[in-house]
Amino acid sequence: MLFTVILVTASVLMVLLVLLHKGRGGGLSDMFGGGVSSGLGGSSVAERNLDRITIGIGAIWFACVIALGILKAY
Repeated sequence: MLFTVILVTASVLMVLLVLLHKGRGGGLSDMFGGGVSSGLGGSSVAERNLDRITIGIGAIWFACVIALGILKAY
């Protein structure tokens, strides 16, 4: 039960964090106006911290998926 709650929370956070990332160009973000450069986009430090948080939440998500798979097997 605990791993399921953590997995759902991490999944929602992953969606939000990925949507917060700045578009790299050429994809769907350009279609919806993400390609327009803005001075309010933030600094590289903020982008690096967002990358680190996203990777951390992704690792938690991955660990929960593996843990639920192992627990389901037993």
